[in-house]
Amino acid sequence: MPKVPFWVFVFIAILYFTAARVDTMDVDASQYAEMSREMMKSGDYLHMFDRGADYLDKPPFLFWVSATSMKMFGVNNLGYKFPSILFALLAIYATYRLARLFYGEATGRMAALLLATCQGMFLMTNDVRCDTILMTWVVTAIWLIQEWLVQRKLKYLLMGFASVAFGMMTKGPIALMVPVFSFVSDWVLKRQWRNFFQPLYLLGIVIITVMLIPMSIGLYQQFDLHPEKLIDGKHAVSGLRFFYWSQSFGRITGESPWKNAVDISFLFSNMLWSFLPWIFLFIPALVMNIVQLVKQRFRLQPQQEWLSTGGFLLAYLALGSSSYQLPHYIFVAYPLAAIFTAKFIADIIEEEKYRRMLAFMQPFQVVISSLLLIASLALMVFAFPQGPLVIGLWVVLFCGWLYLALRKGLKGKMLWLTAGAIIIVNVFLNNVIYPTLLQYQAGSQAGRYIHNHAIPTNEVAIYKMNDPLNSIQFYAQGTLKGITYLTEFPDKRYLLTMDEGLTDLAKNGLSYELLKKGSAFKVSELTPEFINLGTRAKELKSYYLVRLR
Repeated sequence: MPKVPFWVFVFIAILYFTAARVDTMDVDASQYAEMSREMMKSGDYLHMFDRGADYLDKPPFLFWVSATSMKMFGVNNLGYKFPSILFALLAIYATYRLARLFYGEATGRMAALLLATCQGMFLMTNDVRCDTILMTWVVTAIWLIQEWLVQRKLKYLLMGFASVAFGMMTKGPIALMVPVFSFVSDWVLKRQWRNFFQPLYLLGIVIITVMLIPMSIGLYQQFDLHPEKLIDGKHAVSGLRFFYWSQSFGRITGESPWKNAVDISFLFSNMLWSFLPWIFLFIPALVMNIVQLVKQRFRLQPQQEWLSTGGFLLAYLALGSSSYQLPHYIFVAYPLAAIFTAKFIADIIEEEKYRRMLAFMQPFQVVISSLLLIASLALMVFAFPQGPLVIGLWVVLFCGWLYLALRKGLKGKMLWLTAGAIIIVNVFLNNVIYPTLLQYQAGSQAGRYIHNHAIPTNEVAIYKMNDPLNSIQFYAQGTLKGITYLTEFPDKRYLLTMDEGLTDLAKNGLSYELLKKGSAFKVSELTPEFINLGTRAKELKSYYLVRLR
């Protein structure tokens, strides 16, 4: 089995860091970036605020590390994204180490490559939310605890439980549940009952409890001690209960008010794009593992593992049972999916277990990869036209990819062609397409103008803007106030608005000087009409930053 060269991962890491050229996207990523900036500015790391208002949703770890990063690199894209990109690299390493424990060096590297090059990972290092860090702590915890089971060195167990605690500080109890799902499924199918009762687990529970104390104190001080606060329309909201129960389990029991009426197939339907280009290898890998387990009457041999498959399936069922789901929720289980998919690819290429399947899958993956490459070119020609240098670079890279496709006798060709195609696609997404697309995000464009021109944010009002505008606070580096009526405007000198707002200014006899005009679109909700250059103008709305005379 060919080993993935180390330099491939170095190139992927560099590609991840090019995401720092891309502005944070509305709605969630820019909101978290602004909250991190506020935390850095205030120095209060125990209590969570969103534009000055009490915040009770995500745990604080993402904000802690992003605020710390901004102290080093400044309030900018790199300052916010740097920690999450580092954690993504750690997730790749942990996946490699975990897969290597079961399947050896070559398959370990392949699992790392599959995770590193799935489209969801490229998205997570660009549109940065909590999921990148959560995924990292979860797979790190599973790897370290499995390492302890193999080597029986206490340090691995202690670091594994510490990773669970950090994961819980990132996105709640799901960071504990996924490792539990993984090990329980593996131990039950191997009938390893002794593993369920280890005295050292008590020490691990103590570690988790102690590490969660600072965050718990912050929640108690901010919410439990203040029953008079109105949180999501309710008084007497317990921050501790929300974090340890309502945020996660409450979505399954129906207690949580968050609902979006999706069924258990929702996460899988989104995997069809987020686990590209490996999704069509993932599906047969999952099916074959289940079929093999049934044939063995639900009993594994000592050398087999169900940690990755069982952990993925149980995590999927738990997340898919939630009354509120978003596409990125399943990302936490992607390292596990990468591991059993890598084992399946190794069986196809090296062991030749499924010769007929290889004869079908190899040309099929080449077709999928070709379509992805062509789609990236189409975007740069028809949707976001680029100059000859960019198109010429695409042609050069495509020719290199085509050389590999036509080369005879290349072992692991399916692996190299698929990985190469998605890497080329994301070279252009990160460095050409996304930066062009984000020019239509009003919040970051107007916010950067306000900051660069030293306009005091307390003198700017937002009026009748049909746009989420979460990013404007971060790029303006200050909190801007939204107003409903122009009568609220007297203490402001600047107004950010759209056509309707300019009409209201004229009706009220207010003259102004136009400072900036731009075209706005909700870039996280792309439509065919927007992508089509010929119909894009109909989808755009103009925004204006004006100064009252």
